[in-house]
Amino acid sequence: MSPPAPRVLAALLLLPLLAPLPSPGQPMEGLEMDDDLDLGGDIFSDFNDDLVMTQIQEDERFWHYGRFFSMHLGLGVTTFDGNRGLLYKEDPPEFRLGFYYFSDFRTAYGIGIHYAEHYFTIERPVFAYAQDPLGRVDTSLLGAWFGYRHYIDTTNLGTALTYSNPHFTFRLEYWYLTNKFVDQSAFPDDTGGGLGFAAGFGLEFPVRIKESYLNLEFLTHMVNLHDKDTQDYSPVATNPGGYGFADLGGRAYSVSVNYVLNWGP
Repeated sequence: MSPPAPRVLAALLLLPLLAPLPSPGQPMEGLEMDDDLDLGGDIFSDFNDDLVMTQIQEDERFWHYGRFFSMHLGLGVTTFDGNRGLLYKEDPPEFRLGFYYFSDFRTAYGIGIHYAEHYFTIERPVFAYAQDPLGRVDTSLLGAWFGYRHYIDTTNLGTALTYSNPHFTFRLEYWYLTNKFVDQSAFPDDTGGGLGFAAGFGLEFPVRIKESYLNLEFLTHMVNLHDKDTQDYSPVATNPGGYGFADLGGRAYSVSVNYVLNWGP
């Protein structure tokens, strides 16, 4: 058999190049465009739908199981360290009242007041009372606060921790202090206030779910009381033994037990 003519071979080679090409914008047969690459689509649509549905479900759970408002009625005790702690003696109980608003399962904002009494006795001469010992002084502390609570997610931490509702708490506080000179009635009361903050933690044990709880709270207070740097009770040379207090610095620590009443949906 004779070999194909050169013209026939050239025609066979050029035949694929002469086939019609698809027009622009027309998908090639057998290929499908990915919807995620479509310029008219939203590649985050599935994510957005899941996020909205999750939020709706969380809101529904909160409306069904959550607490909206709570009122705290409590008793406690406040102690000090530093020189104030050496001088003061507690006169319990301390009274507490607070109100909280829950924005979700783990966040609450509150306001409240607390009232505590202490006393101390100066039986030797000190700087401001060198001629006649001061005697007994009754001290009252009235505080107002705005607070924030964060309840820990205990989903995977066991039943005991879940039912104890552990939480952290932070407060902005104002304390008003009054010293009444019991044995020196001619002296006017010494009064003044100071700003501070507190931090601590607490537990809430249900008495009746959603309705009432028993709350335990432990706080450390840093308050700048007006007499913190006073020299009135500092030692004098005529006082043997150097009795006195160069200042009344010191942090406060409080423990309280509160009965909690709740209102919800």
